[in-house]
Amino acid sequence: MHQHSHDDSSKRMGLAFWLNLIFTVIEFVGGWLTNSTAIMADAVHDLGDSLSIGSAWLLNRLGQKSANPEYTYGYRRLSLFGALINGLVLIAGSIWVLIAAIPRLSDPVMPHTEGMLALAVLGVAVNGYAAYRLSQGKTLNEKVLNWHLLEDVLGWVAVLIVATVMQFVDWPILDPLLSIGFTLFILINVLRNLWATGRLFFQAVPDPDLLESVRESLMSLKEIDDVHHLHLWSLDGEHHVLTAHVKAVLTQDLARYAQLKATLQSALETYDLAHTTIEIELAEEACRDQPVSSQMDPH
Repeated sequence: MHQHSHDDSSKRMGLAFWLNLIFTVIEFVGGWLTNSTAIMADAVHDLGDSLSIGSAWLLNRLGQKSANPEYTYGYRRLSLFGALINGLVLIAGSIWVLIAAIPRLSDPVMPHTEGMLALAVLGVAVNGYAAYRLSQGKTLNEKVLNWHLLEDVLGWVAVLIVATVMQFVDWPILDPLLSIGFTLFILINVLRNLWATGRLFFQAVPDPDLLESVRESLMSLKEIDDVHHLHLWSLDGEHHVLTAHVKAVLTQDLARYAQLKATLQSALETYDLAHTTIEIELAEEACRDQPVSSQMDPH
């Protein structure tokens, strides 16, 4: 199931990359023909998007490589790394758009509006379709890339509105105003996704409710007296890793020990965990991960 999911993710990003790259070429030609600095600026921005999406696509494919003795968890964190890079690139691109748009408030330029309308309709269609395909993905990488494309969709909607209005009135200042508006909107959402990605990079708990639910499930077992060294982190935002020590109230009966292992497996099977490691400690055993000094009897 996970392999099928990653294949779909790779296909969605590959489609988004080629659509974005082809349309970037069309933008450069269209910007030159319409003498529109806004379209030329968006073409440069889309070129950066194409490079970002392409790198994320490559990292996502590499992330599907199997684990080996050197990378025992595999390469899934490459996908997370791609999400981080693309978030930073998108922030830089948004800042660049703001730097380009703000000076135009005092010196707006009237472009060729008929050509802008045609390119805007095509831009909304192409980028909208690519954004729709990526919106079906669940990885952080796809979510960040989706904001890349959503920014382009909103940008072309802004161009479409501005070009339509300027068909009837001489208000070129609408172009930089709308560009600033949608860029700020995208910037806020990208920062939110980037924060979530950064937390996972520092191995923060991906879902506090999930962690507490796992703890309660383990503690609810009659054979378990205590749960400690409970750790939950994520490889890529989807595949979580859990480790825990459980204090078991058991005799040296191997049959009951085997039954406890089966009970633990049953308790955790409802959670979508990629890897689990549970260390069972008998009541009379000291925790192996506790410092030696804390295990000694002070008396």
